[in-house]
Amino acid sequence: MNNDQHYLQRAVELARRNVEQGGRPFGAVLVRDGQVLAETVNRIHLDQDPTAHAELLAIRSASRQLGPRLEGCVIYASGQPCPMCLSAMYLCGVSRAVFAAANEQAEAFGLSTAALYAELALPLSEQRLPVEHLPQAAMAGIYQDWKARHDPQ
Repeated sequence: MNNDQHYLQRAVELARRNVEQGGRPFGAVLVRDGQVLAETVNRIHLDQDPTAHAELLAIRSASRQLGPRLEGCVIYASGQPCPMCLSAMYLCGVSRAVFAAANEQAEAFGLSTAALYAELALPLSEQRLPVEHLPQAAMAGIYQDWKARHDPQ
């Protein structure tokens, strides 16, 4: 944990450089056992990809090296991770996340994701985006097939 400042300052520096190059103020560094596995910046402006957040790009890069499980990894981010990035961290098993600027600081600049966190906390039926459940009988067999292929023999 004594290296948190070092890696977090690197993420902030990446964010600063990204702004200088026309991008958004977000950088991320993904580290495991003191080794930097990925340094990335938000690339929405370059890729026209709304999911090209620094944290997601760091996860993608590290996963290409280690596989889809990132236990023991720490992500350092210049800003508070959005719900999408935080969900990805949970899904791949990142052990810890450390960030510099909270949503409260980012709000004045239109960069807060606090409203999205609040929206996602609502029941599906109360969220703005209609999400409908239409059960499909075939899914039971597909799930059973997947389980059979992935259960240890």
